[in-house]
Parts: sequence; C-alpha cells; structure tokens
Amino acid sequence: MTIQEFQLLTYEVLGFSFLIAFLLGFLTHRSHFCTMGAIADVFLMQDWTRARQWMVASAVTTFGFGALCISGQIDPAQTLYFSTKWYWASTLLGGVLFGVGMVFSSGCGLKSLVRAGAGNLKSLVVLVVMGVFAFMTLKGIFATLRIASVDRLSITFLGGANWSNLLGFSSNSDWGWLAVALSTLFLIAVIAKNLTQATNLISGFLVGLLFVAIWWVCGHLGFVSEHPDSLEVVYAGSKSGRLEAFSFVAPVAYFLNWLEFYSDQSNVLSTGVVSVMGVLLGSLCSALLSSTFKWEGFTQTQDLGFHLFGAALMGVGGVLALGCSVGQGISGISTLSINASSALIGIIIGAVTALRVSSELVYSSDR
Repeated sequence: MTIQEFQLLTYEVLGFSFLIAFLLGFLTHRSHFCTMGAIADVFLMQDWTRARQWMVASAVTTFGFGALCISGQIDPAQTLYFSTKWYWASTLLGGVLFGVGMVFSSGCGLKSLVRAGAGNLKSLVVLVVMGVFAFMTLKGIFATLRIASVDRLSITFLGGANWSNLLGFSSNSDWGWLAVALSTLFLIAVIAKNLTQATNLISGFLVGLLFVAIWWVCGHLGFVSEHPDSLEVVYAGSKSGRLEAFSFVAPVAYFLNWLEFYSDQSNVLSTGVVSVMGVLLGSLCSALLSSTFKWEGFTQTQDLGFHLFGAALMGVGGVLALGCSVGQGISGISTLSINASSALIGIIIGAVTALRVSSELVYSSDR
C-alpha cells in the first residue's frame, strides 16, 4: 500500500464513521435513547422502558462484535479496550465520578451532544467543560496524579483482562462465540418479557446496529497490515492506532483540541473527532425536521453550578474509567472487557447515588 492509498483509505473510514455517527445522533434524538435517563426512570419511577432499550442496544452490539470475531473480520485483541491489566481502582472510581457527573449535567457525553445539536446551550457548556477536564486528565495537570495513583492499582491477567480469557476461551473464534451466546441469551430474556414495547425495542436494536457498523468500519475496513511508512499494523483514522469504536469523552476533548490547533499539520482528524461532528449534525437535522429545535439556556445560577460541577466530573471520570457510559457501557462491554464491566458498575452506582442525593435535596427544599 502506498501513502496515497493509505490516505484515501483514511478518508473513506472517516467518511463512513461520520455517516454512522450522523445516524446515531438522528436516531438518539428521535428515540430519546439515554443512559442517565434509563437509570433515572428505573430509580425514580420504576419504569424499565428506556433501560430495556439500552440493554437491547448493548446486547445487539455484543452479538455483532462476536459475529465479526467469528468471521475473522476483526481481531478482538487489537481493540482499544483490550488490556492484560484490570484497572479496578481507576475504572470503579472513574465510573462513580462519571455517573455522578452525568446526573448533575442532565446527561452523558452522547446525550449532551444530541441536546446541543437540538439547540440546548446548557449542553454546549457541559461539552466544553467536560472536554477541557478530560484533556487535563489525559495529558494535563491531572494526568501526573492519575498515573501516580489509581493507574498503579491493577491486577494482571495473562492472556487479557476479559471474560473470555477468564473463562478459558483463548482463540478469537471462541471469544466471538462466547459473546454471541451471552448476548443471545440476554436478548431473548429482554425481548420475551417486553413484546408489547416493539417500537422501543426496535430503536434499541437500531442503535446497536450502528455500534456494530462502527466496529466493522474501524476494525475491518480501516485495518492496514503494514503502514507504508512504519510497516506496523495500524487502523486508519484511529487516534490511538488501535481498533476503536464510539465513545464520547476523550473524543470531545480531541475535537476541541482539533478546533484550537487546526493549523498544526500533526493535528489530524480521527474517527472519534468526526463522530462528535456526526452526532451533533444528526441531532440538528432531526430537530429541524421534527420542528423541535429550540434554544435553551440557564435561568438560575445554581443550575449553572450543578452543570459545571457535573461536566468536570464527567471529564475526569470518563478518562479514569477508560470510557463513558456508551464508550465502556456499550462499546467496551461488547468486547467482554473486565475493565468495562467495573466501569459500568461504577457508573450505575454513581448515578443512583447522585439521584438519591438530588431527590433528597428537592424534598428538603419543598418542606
């Protein structure tokens, strides 16, 4: 492959990634798909409608990831979520911080992008603050503290910190079959009890298909066995050089960095950055076509303070947890990553804790 061919392939991967993200933004806006909303519905109203929608999306993504592994189209050990270490402290703490943050910010990174695209200026503020704090934790003032503290607390698993290896399934094919089997059983259990909620389940199914599509684009279409310059295995359009999928904390930070240092030739577009653009524009188009686009802003100082606090926690927590509620909760979980599992547990604990605290504050103020 020549350098020109590699560049053309990169543009192709970026183009497809943008299109899939555009559809994700459009669909998320129409279906009200939201991790924080799903947890809040269950905690406050015992309504599992959106939670089941989210579970269907996660199960479909896991099934699709497994199928791609079985067919040999992607290598699960090359994903960004593969590691021989379980960063239990970082993922649990980061998950809790992110969970608390998304409650005070009225949504996770994906939901904030969707709301910003529909005219919500509060979400735009959240995205900027989240991106700044994420970059501070990735490479800035918080990075040294992160590396010297929680990142050192880990458990090493020979063969990889994932459930496939832990259960004795070593080959990529076995890994894929385990993912397919687990997701099929889970999907049947969710659908069997909720046949009357067909529309809601279909939207979850479609969201899952979009996550599978991004796995294929980034992992199969973008795979290059030998980079024309370095001769290394790379994935075209990947910021890390490894196989990536949807996540919306670090990519928001890199999107802001791309805007700030656009003239720097080393600061090139990645699938994460174009995914942020795609979700924003997809939500905007959905809002305009449905006549629901509406400018919204802060009306109270306290509301601004809560959103700034939540956005900062999401930025720090998303990096510590190695991903957000969809980055780890859907993309990471689909790879059977133990890090993703602990991050998701932390996110749920943090969100429920924040919901409980906020509900008690509201109750106290009404008395």
